[in-house]
Amino acid sequence: MPRKKFRNSQRHVSTADRSFQEYLSNQPAPLSNRTELIRLIRGGEDTYLELKVKLSNPERISQEIVALANTGGGTMVFGVTDQLRIEGVRNPEAVQEELGRLCREEVYPPVLPLIDVVAFDSGRRIVALEISGEERPYRTKEGRFYVRVGAEKREADREVLSRLIGESRPLRYENIPLPDFDASDFDDSLLWSFAAEFDEGGRPGELYRTESFLKKDLLLAVSTGDRFLPTVAGVLLFAKNESVSQKLPAAAVVLRRYGGKDAASSVIEEKVVNGNLLTVFEEMLGFVERYCDLRKHKGAQRESGEDSPVERRREYHLYSITEAISNLLLHRDLALLDVPSTVSVFDDAVEFSNPRRTNGFVPPASRAIRFGITQRVNPQIASIFLRREYGLKLPHGGLPMIIKQSRLFSERRVDIQTANDIFKLKIYGRT
Repeated sequence: MPRKKFRNSQRHVSTADRSFQEYLSNQPAPLSNRTELIRLIRGGEDTYLELKVKLSNPERISQEIVALANTGGGTMVFGVTDQLRIEGVRNPEAVQEELGRLCREEVYPPVLPLIDVVAFDSGRRIVALEISGEERPYRTKEGRFYVRVGAEKREADREVLSRLIGESRPLRYENIPLPDFDASDFDDSLLWSFAAEFDEGGRPGELYRTESFLKKDLLLAVSTGDRFLPTVAGVLLFAKNESVSQKLPAAAVVLRRYGGKDAASSVIEEKVVNGNLLTVFEEMLGFVERYCDLRKHKGAQRESGEDSPVERRREYHLYSITEAISNLLLHRDLALLDVPSTVSVFDDAVEFSNPRRTNGFVPPASRAIRFGITQRVNPQIASIFLRREYGLKLPHGGLPMIIKQSRLFSERRVDIQTANDIFKLKIYGRT
């Protein structure tokens, strides 16, 4: 049976509680029960246990940490030979310090470990590193993903990596490197116009290279060996439209105009848009404006169109619609590849539908976001997209603003639904 933990259950100290206590106090956790640890070591290496004589190769140790974390967590013990003899380590305090550094700086997302020093009557001391895998997938600083198969570490292939990504928390997906993209896929005019806004009088195109700027300045890329690997966030923000469309089709947004008041009506127009976020935002706004009148302020009540055979175009609050489009792009759970983002224009409303994992999200979080307490899915994308230097002048206020201003404008409440991995926001228009 796999053995992930060695701590004595009688101690009644949870891993989460101990980790948090260590983080606050900056003090090592209490020494682990020697009997439990010896029992673990005697069973030999397996999927959840790695034995090391000493810490001599930080790069390989980082890879082992990533592999254990991606396989659900486990324990690494220093000071034990392959023949299961306890030799001890010479300077356990230095080993502790170096392991802490590796978990913080050489693994992404950073790992908050439990590191114990266990002393024996002979005077020998060993170091036990225990890690969890709650925020998979993990990668090394160089952008490599590893897993454990039995007692061996292996680099994750595409199939395994896809599974890890599918299991990951959505907050991490924007940082996944995309091996199919390179520097030639990026729109230099968009990238350098953004950079120029922060470099008055400078000529950033001559000062930086695309690879270096994305990796070192914007943290939107990693490198492994000689390869440059942009992240999902970097691609969505600054890649060429054709590159995103061809190599990341899951980022597309579907736009539909229905000839009625629900999705059972006939589709008048359907359009699929893809590309960098600046282009997609403008395409989405243009599509809504084709069928709706967007106003900054509520004007005088229009005359009734009861005698007209054609349904009158509805008016919508401009800032509510632009904020809804912005939110759709920023809060997409890109890990849900089979659930597209859609915008549906009906005769009396505009509905925004987005993939969002509802497991663990509702009902508490769906209520909280009405009051401005957000769970931003792609914080790195949002930090750039919402800046005016990116090229858009967007309103702020989030869902609370949309709810309030749309109700004041149309005198109808906004509908919000969260179910089956879909978040829906429906804004009604004013006749």
